[in-house]
Amino acid sequence: MLNNLSYWEKKNFFNADVIIIGSGIVGVNAAISLKTASPRTSVLILERGFLPSGASTKNAGFACFGSISELIEQEKLTGTDGLHQLITKRWKGLLKLRSLLGDENIAYQNNGGYELFRPEQHLLTEECLAKMGHFNSLIEDIVGQKDVYGVAQDKINAFGFNHIDMLIDNKLEAQIDPGKMMKMLLAKAAALGVQILNNCKVQEILADREEVSLRTDQGIFTSKKVLLTTNAFVNELLPDLPVVPGRGQVVVTKPIQNLKIKGTFHYDKGYYYFRNIDDRILLGGGRNLDFGAEETTAFGDTVLVQNALYNLLKEVILPETAFEIEHKWSGIMAFGPQFSPIIEEVKPNVFCAVRCNGMGIAMGSHTGEEAAHKILQVL
Repeated sequence: MLNNLSYWEKKNFFNADVIIIGSGIVGVNAAISLKTASPRTSVLILERGFLPSGASTKNAGFACFGSISELIEQEKLTGTDGLHQLITKRWKGLLKLRSLLGDENIAYQNNGGYELFRPEQHLLTEECLAKMGHFNSLIEDIVGQKDVYGVAQDKINAFGFNHIDMLIDNKLEAQIDPGKMMKMLLAKAAALGVQILNNCKVQEILADREEVSLRTDQGIFTSKKVLLTTNAFVNELLPDLPVVPGRGQVVVTKPIQNLKIKGTFHYDKGYYYFRNIDDRILLGGGRNLDFGAEETTAFGDTVLVQNALYNLLKEVILPETAFEIEHKWSGIMAFGPQFSPIIEEVKPNVFCAVRCNGMGIAMGSHTGEEAAHKILQVL
């Protein structure tokens, strides 16, 4: 095939002013921002998979900005001012996504979010309750509401949970359909003139002061600027970036009649997460059971995590309800020593926008837009 490219194909498909590697939420938002600000700039996206690889269409669809226990850990690393900036980016990213695509088009539902605590976690529970006022004050100017976090003890029985003695709710946490979100983003990018080529894996980047060449399994592409948005897979091309992959395993049950659970839920410091979708329970997480095994870019599942997910469903989430797991998959997230994404020029004419630390829905739109602005300043 590589030796049979026509003159027309080489002329029209293998070069652009800006080439973006990765067609996930960050990459497509960057493309939209580039074309909106500079319509004459040609933008090409290269995607290794048939659909976006990574987690953009494989996540749980949480439109969240942090549970209390997660914010406590994050504040230890970022400081209070740093956490305020981080939550601001997450909240603005969610607002941008909703404004860009429309709530109906992404199946946005604000059913609230809840964090679950077991009786033996009483020290963590007490710490979270003590910090609730602090975080309510911290985010008030960001979200424009008071008392976003509160106690929801009365809903434990209503939801039918077992072995749970405390719920903390987040009135602004919501959920979306990630598949609808990506379909709308891709359609919007295409309408602006962004070209997207799938099943094209970039194998090497050759950059100099004049242009960038990309060696792929489909041929050589050239551009003035390149943006990597491959998140957890970025080390394949930029091995020195402080990015560590984190696989998230997910299961979905068959439909359950009279399912009581409504909203989004975090459990065990956010390492487990679940929600109601189409009268089913979606449950994911468990990478904390073996961080080493889950620091991988290989899709798949493990007996350890799958057993933990099943037992959590049986013992805590659906203790008196018969259920069957109908479907399972995994997505690959990116983590690092800092919670802010890496958005920078990493070598001449080569930029990256990666490492959303499991907050791709919240951070993706803002991260893509910020990367686009950096490129436009030097294009």
